[in-house]
Parts: sequence; C-alpha cells; structure tokens
Amino acid sequence: MEKIEFEEVHPPDESEQIRDSFRQQVIDLKKKRRIQVGPYVSLTFENRETILFQIQERVRTEHLHDRAKIQEEIDIYNGLIPGPRELSATFFIEITEQNKIKEILDKLTGIDKENRLSFQIAQKKKIPGIFESGRSSEQKINSVHFVRFRWSFAEIETFRMEKENALVIDHPNYKERAAISEETKKILLEDLDETD
Repeated sequence: MEKIEFEEVHPPDESEQIRDSFRQQVIDLKKKRRIQVGPYVSLTFENRETILFQIQERVRTEHLHDRAKIQEEIDIYNGLIPGPRELSATFFIEITEQNKIKEILDKLTGIDKENRLSFQIAQKKKIPGIFESGRSSEQKINSVHFVRFRWSFAEIETFRMEKENALVIDHPNYKERAAISEETKKILLEDLDETD
C-alpha cells in the first residue's frame, strides 16, 4: 500500500468541512475491518483510508498548521500502513466494567508476546501476530497495541481457498477464537493483493 502524502492531508479549517462525511465513511469501513476475539479483545485492520482519517483527526484536534508537525504525524502513522504481503491492525483491549479494568489487564499481561495471537488457516497454518515493541512490560500491559501479520504468497493462496479461517489468541488467561467472515476475508485479501 502506498504511504500517505502531505498533499492528502487537509489543514484544520478545511478538515472541519469534510469531517462528518469522512468520519461516517470510515466508521462504516471499520465495521467491516473489525474482528472481536472473545469478550475483551478486538482488532481493526488498517488501510490507507483508516490511517488518513487518524492523521486528519490529529491535525484537526491539535490545530496543526506547521508543515513540519503535520509531516511528523504523517510519518508516525505511515508506519501503520501494511507493507508487501502484510496486514496491519490496531489491537484493543476493551473493558467496560470500570472496577475490573486493572484486574483484567493484569491477567492479560503477556498477551502481546510471541505466538499468543495468530491467524489460523483451517488446520493447516498459523500466521503469528508481531506486536510493536515498547507498549508493555512484564508487570503492565497497554490497552492499545499495533500488530502485523506477514504472509508468504503460499499462505495468501491457502487463505483464499480455505473456508475455515480464524483469529486465535492463546494466552493462559485468555484462550479465544473468532471466525473470519467471508466479507472480512474478502477485504483482507484485497489488502494483501494490493501490497503485492
């Protein structure tokens, strides 16, 4: 996927004029790109449009006019755009019970470690999630993470052909699985095909 260019980002005053329609468009898009895995975890798979919206929101809320500061935001968020044969997602731990947030987060410490999250293609293959480092420690976990899934050509073709595909979390305190709908699979394959 191509990176976001400076010229695509509207200054704060212009962004207010387009915000409502752009926001609704991205909300509708994210619904199709979101997978709930058990009661507390969801992943939203990012693409150029979702990332552009996040940049636009930062520029608007921070009232950024300085070209260098806007470019800094673009550079940060461009890091979330998937590379070749890659999917990129924002991983959320969402706890609505205010009095249980710390307890549940403590139980989920380590969920961002190697081999805890993966795509499972039928019973044939697992594609592990690779979490961005620096968002957690051995004692504390952040509720928002960024994760990538790197695919080979063969894995993409197997994913395309198989009907039973899922996102799987294998953590001692959180063993959950979510089937990937055909609609979401189609969108993810478009992303993978676009990054070839």
